[in-house]
Amino acid sequence: MVGGVEVPFDKGLLGHSDGDVLLHAIGDALCGAAGLPDIGQLFPDTDAAWKNADSRVLLQNIGERARGAGWQVENVDAVLIAERPKIAPHVPAMRERVAQALGIETERVNIRGKTAEGLGALGEGQGMAAHAVCLLKRAC
Repeated sequence: MVGGVEVPFDKGLLGHSDGDVLLHAIGDALCGAAGLPDIGQLFPDTDAAWKNADSRVLLQNIGERARGAGWQVENVDAVLIAERPKIAPHVPAMRERVAQALGIETERVNIRGKTAEGLGALGEGQGMAAHAVCLLKRAC
């Protein structure tokens, strides 16, 4: 699972939940912007309740917490760094899944893929990384 979408590939991501690196990065960015604890504190890997959890559910929960703290998501911008698989064909579905989880319009979500140009562990295809930022405003 990447960005809430099942992307066909011969390798997978490991994690206590479903390991969705992109949704975890977006969730952590939202937590940071809203002044919430990070996802490791909200959904600890020591809690069996989160074992194999759908990261979309975690992101939805974070969105609800942010709204409860008086914030509204204006924009999400995320970058997935991976040599393979190519994510461009899956970006529209990823944007929709993120928007649905956060209860915002798809136009407010931007996702891009980058490679590591063959450098380091990411460039050798040993994993993926994601970076995200969220713009919030106080809800009226």
